[in-house]
Order: sequence, then structure tokens, then C-alpha cells
Amino acid sequence: MWPDSSPHPLGATSEPEPAIAARLIQVARGVEHVLFLMAFALGLWAVLSAAERQFYASLPVPADGARAAPVTDVLPGDAGTHAAAGDAASRSLAPGTWLARLEAPRVGLTATVLEGSTDDILARAAGHIEDTTLPGDIGTSGNIGIAGHRDTTFRPLRHVQVGDMLSLRTADGTRRYRVNRTLIVEPEDVHVLDPTGRPTLTLVTCYPFTFLGHAPKRFIVQAEAVQE
Repeated sequence: MWPDSSPHPLGATSEPEPAIAARLIQVARGVEHVLFLMAFALGLWAVLSAAERQFYASLPVPADGARAAPVTDVLPGDAGTHAAAGDAASRSLAPGTWLARLEAPRVGLTATVLEGSTDDILARAAGHIEDTTLPGDIGTSGNIGIAGHRDTTFRPLRHVQVGDMLSLRTADGTRRYRVNRTLIVEPEDVHVLDPTGRPTLTLVTCYPFTFLGHAPKRFIVQAEAVQE
């Protein structure tokens, strides 16, 4: 029987099928290794982040009753956006000082509150907005401003509702607040941090929660102290 002497079709390859299969296996293994390294890096980042949060949550709460006058011109936002500079009263506390623990039980929020609202502080905890009443300054008026990132610390706030209870624990004790309103504002709408006639807690995060990049709005949760 004579061998087939007809030419190969245009564009056909003469590489044996086993060689092609071997090359595909090599490519698949390379992709597998890359995916494994990515998963390992993400897992390591999650473990380190959790350890850092646990460390800050274990620090003792210092007592400080100083009050700062609001002079903020832009509400804190995503990393890289303008942050409040703070006035003399607020700067008397070292940035990163642990002030309080904030909880919103119904939505599963538990956050350490550190002094300051810079990118570095908000990357690992909620931050006291420097120009507002300090946690622990328990009086008959005042407005405590606390900021947090929408995709980490304050992510549960997307589910908050009017009537929800919040608690803020400091060295002076625990104060409970009831949410009385939520609103969406521009970053320049700093009036939400103005002093109030009743003890008020104002939480600030970026909005929309699912926005890619620097979110253009701010989501505000305001709550008034509950008389106990």
C-alpha cells in the first residue's frame, strides 16, 4: 500500500498530538501555580489584617474629656482624599490613640475607634474626626464624629435603619444611642458635624457603597443619646 503523498491542508500543523497535549498541561500547571500564589497572598493579608485589628482592640482605653471646636471643611472619605487637619485641642491626643469601641448589634458592626481620620488610621480602624466632640466627653450636648471606610470597618452600615441602637464604650463608661436619621450628602456638607443641643453621634462613610474608585458622596448616620 502506497503512503499518502497528498500535501497537508493549508495552515495544518505536523506537530504530534501528544506534544500539543504536553504543552497544554504545562500551561495549565503554570496557571495553577499563579492562582495558588494569589490565594496565598490574599490569605496572608487577611490574617495580618485580623491580627492588627485584634491588637488595637486589646489596648486600654485612655480617659480624655477635652472637646474640640468644629472647623472641618471636608468630610473624611476614601483613601487619598482630603482629611481633616484638626485643631489644637484635638492634636493634644496622639494620632492612633485608642478612644472607644463602637458597636451596632443589629447589623453586626464592632469597631475600634482611634484618634484621627487620616488614611493610615482609617485603613485599620474607625477614626474620630479631629474637630468634633471626643468620645468620653459625656455632657448634655455635643456631636461626636466618627469616620470609617465603606468597604471594611463601616461596611455593615449599608444595612442600618432608623431606630437601630448603637453603643460607644470609653473609659468613662458606655453610652447608648438610637439612630434617628440617615442621609446622603456632598463631601463639603460638614454641617452634619455641627454641635447639637443633645448628645449626638455622627457616623461618616463614603457612598455609594459599591462604587469603584473614590466615591463621590457621603453616607451619614446620626443617632441621639438614650436617657438611662
